[in-house]
Amino acid sequence: MIRKHSATLHGHRTSFSLEDEFWSELKTIAAARSIPLATLISEIDDGRDSESNLSSALRLHVLAWLKTR
Repeated sequence: MIRKHSATLHGHRTSFSLEDEFWSELKTIAAARSIPLATLISEIDDGRDSESNLSSALRLHVLAWLKTR
């Protein structure tokens, strides 16, 4: 199921939609790196292509993480 999530990035609230499975993997990645989930989302947001939306960038990050495992 796709759910809306919210985060504060650089002092601004933003929302994005993700499938539960991607949300779960993002939490796993943050835990594996011993960083808060908000920090991981902020890092991904900072590194994404300006033409990409945050939801897509988060999904692609999860995919890249899983492919390296």
